[in-house]
Amino acid sequence: PTQFDPTFTGPIHNRSCTDIICCVLFMLVIAGYIVVGILAWLYGDPRHVLYPRNSTGMFCGIGQNKDKPSVMYFDIIKCATATNVMAAALQGLQCPTTQVCVKSCPSEFWILSPLAHSPSANPANYFKQEYCVPSFQLQGTRYSAMDIVNKELCPFFYMPTTSVLGRCLPSLGGNAYNPSNIPTNFTLPGLDANQTLAAIRNATGDLTNSFNIKDVGLRIFEDFAKSWQWIVAGLVIAMVVSVLFLLLLRFTAPVLIWVLIIGVLAVGAFGIWYCYNEYMSLTTSTLTFNNVGFTTNVQVYLQVRDTWLAFLIILSIVEAILLLALIFLRTRILIAIALIQETSKALGHMMSTLFYPIVTFVLLLVCVSYWGITALYLATSGAPVYKVVALNTTQGDCSVIRANETCDPETFNTTQYPTCPSARCVFINYNTEGLFQRNLFNLQIYNVIAFLWCVNFVIALGHCTLAGAFASYYWAFSKPADIPTFPLIQSFMRALRYHVGSLAFGALILTLVQIVRIILEYLDHKFKEAQNPCTRFIMCCLKCCFYCLEKFIKFINRNAYIMIAIYGKNFCVSAMNAFSLLMRNIIRVVVLDKVTDLLLFFGKLLVVGGVGVLAFFFFSGRIQTPGTTFETAALNYYWMPIITVVFGAYLIAHGFFSVYNMGVDTLFLCFLEDLERNDGSPQKPYFMSKNLMKILNKKNKPAKTG
Repeated sequence: PTQFDPTFTGPIHNRSCTDIICCVLFMLVIAGYIVVGILAWLYGDPRHVLYPRNSTGMFCGIGQNKDKPSVMYFDIIKCATATNVMAAALQGLQCPTTQVCVKSCPSEFWILSPLAHSPSANPANYFKQEYCVPSFQLQGTRYSAMDIVNKELCPFFYMPTTSVLGRCLPSLGGNAYNPSNIPTNFTLPGLDANQTLAAIRNATGDLTNSFNIKDVGLRIFEDFAKSWQWIVAGLVIAMVVSVLFLLLLRFTAPVLIWVLIIGVLAVGAFGIWYCYNEYMSLTTSTLTFNNVGFTTNVQVYLQVRDTWLAFLIILSIVEAILLLALIFLRTRILIAIALIQETSKALGHMMSTLFYPIVTFVLLLVCVSYWGITALYLATSGAPVYKVVALNTTQGDCSVIRANETCDPETFNTTQYPTCPSARCVFINYNTEGLFQRNLFNLQIYNVIAFLWCVNFVIALGHCTLAGAFASYYWAFSKPADIPTFPLIQSFMRALRYHVGSLAFGALILTLVQIVRIILEYLDHKFKEAQNPCTRFIMCCLKCCFYCLEKFIKFINRNAYIMIAIYGKNFCVSAMNAFSLLMRNIIRVVVLDKVTDLLLFFGKLLVVGGVGVLAFFFFSGRIQTPGTTFETAALNYYWMPIITVVFGAYLIAHGFFSVYNMGVDTLFLCFLEDLERNDGSPQKPYFMSKNLMKILNKKNKPAKTG
């Protein structure tokens, strides 16, 4: 047990730096992370991912093609599937057909007229220049229509397409591809109209959707533009309800907790009654488990009398355990209620703590953004490599193309390969030569590790900061007079000045476990099909063990940060002291944890459910608001604002309640320390509230006079 210290009056101010080695290591990792980001920025070019390219490797939507944001595929049928088109395009690979940048994707069916094959036909009258290769001019060309098609200078056909991330992909939604809307002359060589349509659908089957992606996206954006004021209003309501709920717990916590506990017992009692009724109603049933055997139809088992008997026994045992726990743990439940009320009082005196999650959110956003941008630039580091590829080996003699023959898309000319008209200069990959390029994979791993470490450090900093503020409240003997000025800011500065190393140490331990979990998930995904039942069982056990280990480390870290904020000792000593203190009071820990979880779950349900129901009635038009210009009929999808409000309300409630949860944990540890340090004498008075002293039958003895 902790010994009495007459000089201790709350978080120690005279402290020194802790875990300096880990602090230096963390700073070196951050410095290296910055260097990696700079190198990625110097060598990377995210345009390779953000913008589509034509067959010559030029970007669409920027530079010379600024007014041509989309890429059009001459023969979409040559692509295995439209998904492969997207995957290949996003990875920088090219679909095996000519691609050109266009101002807008085709919106109609078109195929080259048979009249174009006439010797006297002028190709300019049949092809559209905007869909041809930019270096080729239809006016004055000496090529025949057949030569133009064979050399893939202009498309032989095109169909209605929609720009999806800058790629013209078939618009399979709506009636565009209804057989009645396809022209009778739109048939590919060797196929009739139905076979042509089937070939198109097979080639683009993975993109067959019931709606047009871009159209839906625009409609959703339009809905947000019309309803954003009301969405913000809904989020403000969620914030106000969350704050009021937490502040009113000071008065309503006992009633809410006992109502919730009695409600759980009542649900169990109802379940017992229902199972008994069902069991008695099946007295004439002759079905048994032996008769039924194994079946996926659950309803069959519900006709077996023994099923309800099993449910009845299980529920009765659970109900008995809950009743016994309630009887024997009632004092500890009262302590938990008193601590929850005390936390609500602390929030009332330190309202700034409720808004600290905004700081954590901003820092996490910076970490995620830096990781994403660095990963993007690393993925596109190195100069692009182009090679000569025959798009159609059946046309002419393409053996003249040497293996791995490189080319420059800016100067490439098909006349260099007269016997292979389909020869093109196509992007293959990024240059992997050079020290930086050869270590891109290692740098991506470093990026992930540094990202996880930074994220866990930011969360640890938030825990330590809030713990210091709540500890300042608890150890103030005369509240609120003895509460320090700006306790949250003071705690934040102490954590940054003295304990970066300790926070980084705890974050590093958690990061290592998370990395192992990521590796296990990767291996499980990679070898899923090749695994036998024994291997799958071992993998499942490993994943389960490391999941539990991560939860345990988070629990230890959280309480270690509280002790660091109070006493200023290093991570290992703080973790050991916190764990020992909790183990000496394990029953109180379990009761407080479950009571707090139950209460906060009810609070989140109240905030999210209440705001969600209100949003549903408002955006669905069931509530008419006088004096407003908002009309539900003007929305394309009224459920999108509802989903946005519900998701935002959950994030807001989670942010506020996480502060409350940290306050409860901190005050609980301080309460346990108070019990061990002090005895209520004038020399060692209790710092706990009068309500807690009353529950424990303790009191501070007045000092003797005279």
